[in-house]
Amino acid sequence: MSQSNVAIVVAGVGMIPFRKPGDHPPYHAMGAEAARLALADAGVDYRDVQQAYVGYVYGDSTCGQKALYELGLTGIPIVNVNNNCSTGSTALWLARQAIFAGADCVLALGFEQMRPGALASVYTDRPTPFDRFDAVTDELVGEPQIPLALRYFGGAGREHMQRYGTPLSTFAEVRAKASRHAEKNPLALFRKPVTAEQVLADAPIWPGVMTRLMACPPTCGAAAALLVSEDYARRRGLDARVRILAQALTTDEPGSFADRSMISLVGADMTRAAAHAVYEQSGVAPADIDVCELHDCFAQNELISYEALGFCAPGGAAQFVADRDNTYGGAVVTNPSGGLLSKGHPLGATGLAQCYELTQQLRGNADARQVEGARLALQHNLGLGGACVVTLYGTAA
Repeated sequence: MSQSNVAIVVAGVGMIPFRKPGDHPPYHAMGAEAARLALADAGVDYRDVQQAYVGYVYGDSTCGQKALYELGLTGIPIVNVNNNCSTGSTALWLARQAIFAGADCVLALGFEQMRPGALASVYTDRPTPFDRFDAVTDELVGEPQIPLALRYFGGAGREHMQRYGTPLSTFAEVRAKASRHAEKNPLALFRKPVTAEQVLADAPIWPGVMTRLMACPPTCGAAAALLVSEDYARRRGLDARVRILAQALTTDEPGSFADRSMISLVGADMTRAAAHAVYEQSGVAPADIDVCELHDCFAQNELISYEALGFCAPGGAAQFVADRDNTYGGAVVTNPSGGLLSKGHPLGATGLAQCYELTQQLRGNADARQVEGARLALQHNLGLGGACVVTLYGTAA
């Protein structure tokens, strides 16, 4: 059956507030709670779930079973997923594929129990999957004293500044916008508004390139989505207003490394390819998008992603920000949840938290942060190593 002929319904979503490391229940309790919330939102019992895809990055094998066994022992297939920072959306992508293959009711769950501080490898006795990334970064960036994630995305931001004349203040404006949006989100960790001037005055983690407030913090949390077929939703009388209209998962191509560009290295090419596939599948153009949750692990990556997703031309992101086209009243309201910059980034949960926000927006249930008249929503979730998932949601006709 052609995927374009199958409607995938987001019947239920659930999310718990993200918390600082150490200030949260254990991973399996967080995951179980998010799953319960999604099932309750849909009005579906766990016994009706036919398959589950569970994403997390830091944890032992079969943590997904540990979480879902809290809901019952039903014998269903449970597949554990790890695709770095795009893990949650990869679980969602797999759940959608399962419905294409004939399932009717599939759960996607993501959670993460993280440690404080910058991301670092757990395994030091084997080759890192970032060998190629590190070699290019060493060549183009240097700065070995800076943690790798900061070198990757700070290096990409610095390249944008050098190539297009983008001022550091533009990244500060992106972070300030995130805080204004998060003020209206009870599930965001950081809800206090900050100004662009305060962002610029914050502690520098790379002088002239990035301040501390331009980087998202590690957090712990969980989110889930229940996907069902259109026929199943009709038979069960489920809320079928929100549909996945198109979706693409991409990985690196040669240019990520051969271009000798930090912007390419941190996933702009993967993003561009995934977005192009989604627009082509759906017949939707970037200008049609009302609201977007994108992967703002750093303010620098949000700005780069505006261009990769087609919201503005290459080099046009600074003007896009200056024109306030990334917020309410502009071209596309970006990260109305406050994004990773305000919620934090529990890796396995992030993509499904984006799904949660966009589902509420399309239902008209986003309260003070509601994007008026939202009908088309785009989700972008990126993981270095690499993988990128772009998902288009829409309301039922």
